Amino acid sequence: MPTENLTIATDAGHDLTGSLEMPTGLVRGAALFAHCFTCTKQSRAAVAVARALAREGIATLRFDFTGLGGSGGEFGRAGFAADVSDLVAAGSYMVERFQQPILLVGHSLGGAAVLAAADEIGAEHIAAIATIGAPSDVPHVLRNIDGDIEAIRSKGEGEVRIGGQEFCLGREFLERVENIDLLDEVKRLRKPLLFLHSPTDAIVGVEHASALFQAAKHPKSFVSLEGADHLLLQEQDADFAARVIAGWAHRYLPLREDWPMPEEGIVACTGHGKFGTEVHTVSHQFIADEPKSYGGDDSGPTPYDLLNAALGTCTAMTMKMYADRKKWPLEGVSVHVTHERKHEEECDHVEAMEEGKQMQALNRVISIRGDALDDDQRARLIEIADKCPVHRTLEGELHVHTRMGEVAD
Repeated sequence: MPTENLTIATDAGHDLTGSLEMPTGLVRGAALFAHCFTCTKQSRAAVAVARALAREGIATLRFDFTGLGGSGGEFGRAGFAADVSDLVAAGSYMVERFQQPILLVGHSLGGAAVLAAADEIGAEHIAAIATIGAPSDVPHVLRNIDGDIEAIRSKGEGEVRIGGQEFCLGREFLERVENIDLLDEVKRLRKPLLFLHSPTDAIVGVEHASALFQAAKHPKSFVSLEGADHLLLQEQDADFAARVIAGWAHRYLPLREDWPMPEEGIVACTGHGKFGTEVHTVSHQFIADEPKSYGGDDSGPTPYDLLNAALGTCTAMTMKMYADRKKWPLEGVSVHVTHERKHEEECDHVEAMEEGKQMQALNRVISIRGDALDDDQRARLIEIADKCPVHRTLEGELHVHTRMGEVAD
């Protein structure tokens, strides 16, 4: 996916660093992702969910909380309230940029943070909220801190280890973590909620999901991430959670539907990647792109893939239609098409080309399935392949006429 790196100013005077995953094609909606405790925007879950949503046309921002990753400020003095403030700043940026209610997604403590931040962002700006492995009580995170918490309370600060990393925590951090009733916050929410949690989560037990689900009002949903660990370190677990959230979000996000569906032909609209282009037919929409080796994002077939596909699909359809009409026992057709740019180098029968022109070729290999077909029927089907409409168009007298269209808004 095309990724835009950006910074967001906070009221505390420092900047947050973010990565905005943009759809290759047109933007349909917007979302904000909050990472887990002491993680960063580069966590597997953050990247997987953000990019899955972007593939669905939902621009998604993943960012580093205060004092983590590339963001400024001191993590050890920030606490949960600072996470909420960071989300408000990031949420305000997304609402202002995309001018519509957004989806909030949070992982672990980030899940608790999006639940707590919803009111401050503003109910009118929130479309729905999804959490992954979120605790139902914020002080639960203190149990995962390796250090003398009581000494920090009395002395004002102290060294601790969290997830193998060393941090200096202050008394203010502890107070900000403890002074929130998350279940009470959830009870007041009147937004669609999705809770994803692993029943084998060893860090935040599944009973936390049960408590959140019971406190929430409808519409609410629960999805079990069976076999997953708390951080979704396995790629298949992160991808599953991402696909579930992306599919669920479509029901609640105010997705734009300003698709330029033509009455005939196709419309191709440039997107947000270097080459990514959204293609619209009378009733369908898909992405075309270039491979990463060519500077693209590899988010869809290339233009020449589509050219090959036009010939291949038309060939297969024509052969099947002919066999059906003849009531022949054709079981299936496979058509492999490749594009050859310098065909004259392979041929000794091609006349000298006009300077500046190039002889190109489409090479087609057709496999016919059907044990009951005889040799004559197979030979006739190969003859029919050359009569498919796209084949005739490509080998006929084809002109391309171009004119200026209306200026788009």
